[in-house]
Amino acid sequence: MVVTASTCRTETVFDYSWKDVVVAYWNRYPNPYSTHVLTEDTISREVRDGKLRSRRLLSKTNPVPRWGARFYNNLPVKIVEDSVLDPVKKTLTTYTRNLGMKKIMNVEEIVVYSEQPDGSTLAERRAFVSSQVLGFSRAIRAFGLERFKSNGVKAFNGFNHVLRRMFPHSHLGGQHHQPAIAAPSDLSVATSTTATSSISSHSSSTTDRLKGATKVGYEFFKSHASKIAQLFSVKN
Repeated sequence: MVVTASTCRTETVFDYSWKDVVVAYWNRYPNPYSTHVLTEDTISREVRDGKLRSRRLLSKTNPVPRWGARFYNNLPVKIVEDSVLDPVKKTLTTYTRNLGMKKIMNVEEIVVYSEQPDGSTLAERRAFVSSQVLGFSRAIRAFGLERFKSNGVKAFNGFNHVLRRMFPHSHLGGQHHQPAIAAPSDLSVATSTTATSSISSHSSSTTDRLKGATKVGYEFFKSHASKIAQLFSVKN
């Protein structure tokens, strides 16, 4: 079976130290820009190989376009988030994917937060959106990418809101950087896992980190997906 996937990449710079960003990350919700995030629960957390590995379950909802109502109602969707915090390299990598509605629209997202030479923190987001709805796949993927970009702006504003509240005197004094959005692209791939392997075609160190994060996320998720799906009675 051939699944068509679309990708989008954004970059955001937070004018706060990596340490402050990591601390604020676990306290992002609630904030005025994240009303679509209903719940968040930590399923597991452990230190392995000197890295903090966490798994969380989030419940989110977003309005759907009128044409989308024929496929699904505006019901909360469960999101699994795996993360790896590396205190040596000073990176926080998160990998998220939805548990339900996967045949209609499957969204996988990788974000890498890394320390920059000037002390600020760079957040690199990459999303893979795919759909198996015949005749509507392109429209659904386009909607998914637009929602990804829209939520990216909300996430940026919400994150900065939390950072200002938690660290009112730690701002580096630079200008706020709005998300830079790369043009989306379409990929024909055998499976969604193959879509993420396209990262390896780039040789930059940033993409290498994304590739490693993708591999960790998939391996971690594959080993526990059935258990989580059964636990929350979500049919994939």
